[in-house]
Amino acid sequence: MALALTGLLLIVIDSVDPDSSNPALLAGVGTVGSLASLGLAGWFLSAGTGQPSTDGAIALFGDALVVDGMTLFFQALFASVTALVVVASYDYLHDRAYQAEFYSLVLFAATGMSLMAAANSLAVAFVALELASLPSYALVAFLKRDTGSVEAGLKYFLIGALSSAVFVFGISLVYAATGSLLLPDVYAALSGDIAGLDGVAGVGILMIAGGFAFKTASVPFHFWAPEAYEGAPAPVSGFLSSASKAAGFALAFRVFVTGFPVDVGIDWVLLFQILAVVTMTLGNFAAATQEEVKRMLAYSSIGHAGYALIGLAAFTGGAGGNVLGASMAHLLVYGFMNTGAFLFVALAEQWDIGRTFDDYAGLSEKAPLACVAMTVFMFSLAGLPPFGGFFSKYFLFAGAVEAGFWWLAAVGAVNSALSLFYYSRVVKALWLNDPSSEFELGSTPTALYAAVVFAAVATVLLLPGFAPVIETAQSAAVAILP
Repeated sequence: MALALTGLLLIVIDSVDPDSSNPALLAGVGTVGSLASLGLAGWFLSAGTGQPSTDGAIALFGDALVVDGMTLFFQALFASVTALVVVASYDYLHDRAYQAEFYSLVLFAATGMSLMAAANSLAVAFVALELASLPSYALVAFLKRDTGSVEAGLKYFLIGALSSAVFVFGISLVYAATGSLLLPDVYAALSGDIAGLDGVAGVGILMIAGGFAFKTASVPFHFWAPEAYEGAPAPVSGFLSSASKAAGFALAFRVFVTGFPVDVGIDWVLLFQILAVVTMTLGNFAAATQEEVKRMLAYSSIGHAGYALIGLAAFTGGAGGNVLGASMAHLLVYGFMNTGAFLFVALAEQWDIGRTFDDYAGLSEKAPLACVAMTVFMFSLAGLPPFGGFFSKYFLFAGAVEAGFWWLAAVGAVNSALSLFYYSRVVKALWLNDPSSEFELGSTPTALYAAVVFAAVATVLLLPGFAPVIETAQSAAVAILP
């Protein structure tokens, strides 16, 4: 609610005096609204709101929405990433028009993501998915005079429209088989006798999984991601690859765990095992062949979607809470380290350095603090200690082993080792390679620089503070098990 109200407030501020521009006011309002949402989510989460210790989940609007530990956990994640992106965009947009519209779109997209985490009905799931997606299409194409941005936005929109059609048709098939859109009722119907409509329900579940694969940039619906992330403004790329991806997983976790029994209609655990292996492998191998840092990060985000899919790929019903919670915790850590990496790319774009690995050569001599932050992001994304990404992957792979899917953890570990190759290329260019020519960075964009450093500090601090993160995530995941 705080995110939606802040977005509306920004529109009102811009409407009062549309001819004048006050970037500091707009960015400040957006940041305060995001931090307010983060504070509320954190406060309710720490108070146990919606959790078994306080009478369980809170159902709203005829059980269409539910507030529980998972909802609050993901809303805290979305608010954190939104605050980073809003702060960073203050410098990135300093000489551009339509800034109020930009911040409003970011906040409305974050509102849709929060609704995705709270959806307890397939109808609400679709509406929330569209509320998150429609502003995202506009954000990707925000640089209207940049043909790459406009082209990326158009491709993203067309593929998104197709995936939405597949998703909603899948919902209609599930409704035809079960007679309900509420997830608990769908689960109960599928667990009983649905009069020979198992095949219809199975096709519907498969199509719904396809809609989620698009939102999370999972194979085979991943091909929009490199184009969209490369053409979009770098803060938007970070926002989509972190918050939007986490929203897709938040909705997928709730829909499949609370709505679809494991052994009815279609073996969706096997489906996600295939998706996880193919997604992480293809994403990492494609990232290893890239020469542009931003495009490498785009393919890397596909690989990380494969890791997060382990939460569903290793799900075993009543005993699947630990691996599901580990996947949630990984998404939280990923939100900071991946957003920070894209914000560093935005910083490089502000300095007009270039896009390739070679263009980053010798940058540590000019901006050592920012390069330390980027090194933290790269090594954390690769899963090296002592950074947050190490523990998040450790618990994720350990959860898969505990569930009996050791081979899934082995594939993840091999892919993590492969990812070190292309992540270390960035570190090597920053610290070891000599620049091909002399260059000057110009003025330092303070807000963008601060957002990069804060994301790095959060990535480091998540290592000693990971115990409460994983405990909260796993307890929230266990609470939604049917």
